Amino acid sequence: MAARLLSHEVADLCLGKPPLKSLSISATIRHALTALKSTDDTHISIWTCTHQSNTIKDETHISDCLCIGKICMVDIICYLCKPDNIAAPATALDSPVSVLVATDCGTVRHVEPSTCLVEAIDMIINGAQNLVVPISSRITIASKRKHILTDDGISLTSTTHANGVEYCWLTQDDIIRFLLTSIALFTPTAAYSVTSLGIIDSDILTVKYHSPASTAVDAIMTSLSDQTSVAVTDDDGTLIGEISPFTLAYADETAAAAIATLSVVDLMAYIDCGGPPEDILRLVETGLKHRNLTGMLTEFNNINNNNLFSSSDDECSPAPAKFSGRYCRSSSYSARVTRMAEAIVCYPESSLVAVMIQAIAHRVSYVWVIEEDCSVVGIVRFSGMLEVFREHLERMMN
Repeated sequence: MAARLLSHEVADLCLGKPPLKSLSISATIRHALTALKSTDDTHISIWTCTHQSNTIKDETHISDCLCIGKICMVDIICYLCKPDNIAAPATALDSPVSVLVATDCGTVRHVEPSTCLVEAIDMIINGAQNLVVPISSRITIASKRKHILTDDGISLTSTTHANGVEYCWLTQDDIIRFLLTSIALFTPTAAYSVTSLGIIDSDILTVKYHSPASTAVDAIMTSLSDQTSVAVTDDDGTLIGEISPFTLAYADETAAAAIATLSVVDLMAYIDCGGPPEDILRLVETGLKHRNLTGMLTEFNNINNNNLFSSSDDECSPAPAKFSGRYCRSSSYSARVTRMAEAIVCYPESSLVAVMIQAIAHRVSYVWVIEEDCSVVGIVRFSGMLEVFREHLERMMN
């Protein structure tokens, strides 16, 4: 069984994976916003190639098609929170999408389908978050229909690249889930506590619950890059919740207005499951008016083609139904994400496999570690788990 696990290639993990939604580096943030709202994916891949309606006929080489990064709604929200952009959101949305892409961080890596599982794990441990894998050389009618062009010729959701090649990507989550299917091979390591394995990271991001939410923007961006989260604590260091990029990615651009005007604890309520309550929405509206930021509210209303703060008798009233369908309790969103600001926690003596299952079940790549009094000890991340499994695999190979 060990030999079978070690013989797996990344192609085996790609079975059933959908093709990537892609966006050209020549697009604007407004294009990215439209693309994110038109897909169930939380991230859009950014490419150096520009395939339009005549792409199938041109002589572009596959090597010219390079995924250089990824963006999500959190990138857009935090960009809009910058002082200059808060005052002029329309101008900010017309900025090139390249301002959101960190092209030199190595978080996205192209790999061949024949890349072995151990190599893929090594890449993830060394900082890669997404491994881009070619999955098809056929041009299907379905893939052609996925091209949505803007008036200026930008393809928003194209999945087919030169010569009809499609790509998917593998994440930490995909590899952890795959290893879980063979967890018996990692006995007794998987049963050891996270503290005994030394994978509790004490270098965590925290913010006080009564602080302005705007002070957490840098921490949110860092946690997005690290695939972790921002712990919300009281003055005694007790964990009372979190601001998670995994959660915020299901919001829309109106969350920037909330971050600009609310406290941390009110922001937690704003992004809580089902969407923000009416009193929190009124706080945002009042805050925008008080700071003379009504231009931001106007721009967002124009994008959503709705009055953000109008009341409604719908099931998702008063305003969650206005937020691009992501907050609505009656949508598929609540079926995919069952918790929001409430942090997922374990204890120092929790076993590796238990923490692993916790993270997978809640669709995050980390779990907070707390003591019995709810004080924060640290965080356990998928990358730390993979280091443990990699060491175990090394022993299996020797």
